[in-house]
Amino acid sequence: MDLARDRYFVIHSSHGVDSLTAVAMPGSTSTFGTGYLLGLTRSPSTQEFQSLTRKDAERAVHKELEKLKASCPKHELDVVCREFDGFLNLFKRFLEESSSGPAVDWGKISPPPKEAVLPYEDLEETDGDKARELLDKLVVVKLNGGLGTSMGCTGPKSIISVRNELTFLDLTVQQIEHLNKKYGCNVPLVLMNSFNTDEDTNKILMKYATFQVEIHSFMQSRYPRINKESLLPIAKDCCLDGDKISNWYPPGHGDIYESLYNSGLLDMFLRQGKEYIFLSNIDNQGATVDLNILNLLLKKGSKHEFLMEVTNKTRADVKGGTLIHYEDRLRLLEIAQVPKEHVDEFKSIAKFKIFNTNNLWMKLSAIKRVVEEKTLSMEIIVNNKTTDQGLNVIQLETAVGAAIRNFESPLGINVPRSRFLPVKKCQDMLLIMSNLYTLSSGLLIMSPLRQFRTTPIIKLGTHFDKVRDFSKRFASIPDILELDHLTVSGDVTFGKGVILKGTVIIIANHGDRIDIPSGAILENKIVSGNLRILDH
Repeated sequence: MDLARDRYFVIHSSHGVDSLTAVAMPGSTSTFGTGYLLGLTRSPSTQEFQSLTRKDAERAVHKELEKLKASCPKHELDVVCREFDGFLNLFKRFLEESSSGPAVDWGKISPPPKEAVLPYEDLEETDGDKARELLDKLVVVKLNGGLGTSMGCTGPKSIISVRNELTFLDLTVQQIEHLNKKYGCNVPLVLMNSFNTDEDTNKILMKYATFQVEIHSFMQSRYPRINKESLLPIAKDCCLDGDKISNWYPPGHGDIYESLYNSGLLDMFLRQGKEYIFLSNIDNQGATVDLNILNLLLKKGSKHEFLMEVTNKTRADVKGGTLIHYEDRLRLLEIAQVPKEHVDEFKSIAKFKIFNTNNLWMKLSAIKRVVEEKTLSMEIIVNNKTTDQGLNVIQLETAVGAAIRNFESPLGINVPRSRFLPVKKCQDMLLIMSNLYTLSSGLLIMSPLRQFRTTPIIKLGTHFDKVRDFSKRFASIPDILELDHLTVSGDVTFGKGVILKGTVIIIANHGDRIDIPSGAILENKIVSGNLRILDH
């Protein structure tokens, strides 16, 4: 008889009286006679019961994965089997950690010691004569798995035009080509795509064939979404066509270690004499190659296998992951790992002053070691989602920075804020499209006319969420050289040549519209109500 059961009836004994409790198991349904057979077992302890339920869940998921493999085309089977092995390992860890309580003991957490996070200003200035020697040991990797759907665009986010009709990918290629031409070096660019972005990205890469950049790409894993109630995959086959693509997900950027290794690129770069990768999100326009950091890593006697760029928190960053000292190791702590009663403490700038920019430098030989020795251990992020059909599912993910605990002599560098300039929403585009920056060889350079080197805080309402709507609401991008804070809510448009200074708040109430006229100068102003300028 198969011991994988739909339900367990656990007998509890109290004062000599036995009682029965029905406990739903993974794969269970509400109707007896469907799903797995029922079984009866006597559980001597909660711990033993949890162990039985974990094994039952593992068997059920394994059985479903075997069914999915049977539907897979033969030419894809090797890759799918490898990915399913990775998913099953992650799923087992998820079950173990779910039953063992919080993975982090809050009482053991403390900010990193002073020597663990170096100020960027303390780094040695790199002699330009050494640049070629340093750069020839570097590989630049960009995370390119995201879609532009949250900004109202189809296809990869990296192909959204963000400045002078240039996309994130255009700017990245220009930056690397500039390095290669200026120093006579060969810094390759590598893109980690997801199954959502791989096909479109590879088509676009053909336009860079004549650029002085060696471009490679590889695809991260695809894992099956699992039903939140049954803990079973919702996919019925391996097909990605049409709506079936929503049954799958890329398992976070922590997947890069295994996927880069499996692609064959890691070994290729090691054979070429490359030593480090510099990894960042492709939408972070501040994440450029820094010779001072690279020099620190390649300096004789350096043992740092992993370096994380952090920067000082502002109110906008309180949810960002932070470096902590835990059990004599540097660890990355994400807000999802924080017990509810300590969330406010986590957000406090008083205790946790820095956050992770996700600009990471890692030694290639060390990546090879931790993958082959299977010593990678990253905290699992449980991402709750709801499908278009209303089904509650979970995605098990990992973050690339969480692997810092698995490398020798890890280090943080507190970098200037200018190295963190991500574009997550259209309101972020207003910054990089404005006269606050000039563009040179793919690099965004803050204007010397800006009195303060910090960027203004910009909050645009839902009318600006999509790129198309954003573009329609600005006849031209306002002058924001002297802007500190901008909040816009409601139906608001901007004419040409508008200048914004200090703190500007513009609120159009429901049913009202505000048109800021061309040439208007708003300095420390609150604008509300209804303002229409009509042609006649």
